[in-house]
Amino acid sequence: MYIFSFEKLEVWQNARIFILDIYKLTSKFPSNEIFGITSQIKRSSSSIATNIAEGTSRNTNKDKAHFLTISYSSAMETLNHLIISKDLNYVSEVEYKDSREKIEKICNQINSLKKYYLSKE
Repeated sequence: MYIFSFEKLEVWQNARIFILDIYKLTSKFPSNEIFGITSQIKRSSSSIATNIAEGTSRNTNKDKAHFLTISYSSAMETLNHLIISKDLNYVSEVEYKDSREKIEKICNQINSLKKYYLSKE
C-alpha cells in the first residue's frame, strides 16, 4: 500500500492521535451537548490533521504554508473549546492540561514545518 507524504509527518501523526484523544474525552460530555461543544471540538480537532494532509498535496510551498496556518488556527479553536469545556466542568484540570500540552506540541511542529516551507520559497 502506498504511503502518502502527509502520513510520514510526525506532526500529522500527533494530530491524528490527538483527534482520537478528543473523541474519547468528549464521549463523557453531557448528551445535550452533542450538537453543541461536542460537535465543535470534534470538528476543529479533526481540521488540524485534515489541513496538514490537504496542504501537503499543494504544488507550491506558499500554498503548503497557507494550509498549515489554517491547521494552526484550528488548533487554537480547539484550545478555546477545551477552555470552555474546563469552565463547564466537562473536563478535569488534569485532562485539560494534558490536552493543552498536546496542542502546544502540535502547534510548535506546525510552525516549524511552516517555516521550513516558507524558507524554500
